[in-house]
Amino acid sequence: MRRTLYLLGALVAAHLLLLTITPSGATIAPEGEGLDIGIVFDVGGRGDKSFNDGAYLGGLLAADSLSARVRYIEPGEGSDREAGLRLLAAEGMDLVLAVGFIFTDDVLTLAKDYPDVKFAGVDYALSFDDAGNPLPLPDNLVALKFREEEGSFLVGAMAALVGESKKVGFIGGMDIGLIHKFEAGYRAGVMHVCPDCEVLVQYAGVTPEAFKNPGKGKELALSQYNQGVNVIYHASGSTGLGVFEAARTTGKLAIGVDADQYAEAPGHVLTSMVKGIDAAVFDAARAVQDGTFQGGVRVFGLAERGVGYVYDDNNRALIPDSVRTRLQALEEDIIAGRIRVPSTR
Repeated sequence: MRRTLYLLGALVAAHLLLLTITPSGATIAPEGEGLDIGIVFDVGGRGDKSFNDGAYLGGLLAADSLSARVRYIEPGEGSDREAGLRLLAAEGMDLVLAVGFIFTDDVLTLAKDYPDVKFAGVDYALSFDDAGNPLPLPDNLVALKFREEEGSFLVGAMAALVGESKKVGFIGGMDIGLIHKFEAGYRAGVMHVCPDCEVLVQYAGVTPEAFKNPGKGKELALSQYNQGVNVIYHASGSTGLGVFEAARTTGKLAIGVDADQYAEAPGHVLTSMVKGIDAAVFDAARAVQDGTFQGGVRVFGLAERGVGYVYDDNNRALIPDSVRTRLQALEEDIIAGRIRVPSTR
């Protein structure tokens, strides 16, 4: 996974000089000969150095490896999101990707309205019948889901093992079920290795704006650090940039999310819980090109290398060898089913 992120980082540098901005605010990748792909970003947009940037990298990889023409749209609020998806679908894109759970209703409606267009929803929120079974999706819609709780379990264990405090912190963005998965896994990891530890939990808000409020992130983080927390894990989009600022200010540690966020506070980022959003986006595009696209649900966890944590030259000195060995054993136990990680609080 780290090699993939490294290669994609190189692609970003190569392609940024070639991107052009259209009057509508959409971004079109360089001309290719393959698929036409449209990507609509989530709240916070490109430059969040996290969730949306992962989807952007997946698009760049599709442009580079599949010769795809990729169009990116960064919507405003409310109806702008549906309008962006509908615009791409109406243009006859081969694949339209909606980045974020907030698009769930819109992408489901459009998949029904445009049966000849393939759709993918990153973090699509499934609906269930009275018996608890997920409702079927249209044949042209795939839900790309991640077992965030599994990666969060590992960074929770790490936080407890290296934090030198019986208190660890968690800061979420919007107080919703998706982010509760991060919290639940993190808490379980902490308690697995330190049963008498305390996890301080705070959320930035109850609307999507909670994912793009660095000021609130800094405020919450300073509060936790002042209460004796030495390590905070954030799952809050660009709100987490404030958490990193607080870590720098106090000389303490933070854990990034979705992508490697070490560069946001070098020396103060213990690790990052990474999601393979880039790989999931690319795999969806490749399936369309290969003719193997299938509607339904695809789930990426530790076993599928869809989640994990960063361990490299940047943060190796922060993680003792004994902790690394313990984490590797925990990962093996999760994959083997010997440890079942909760996904709800």
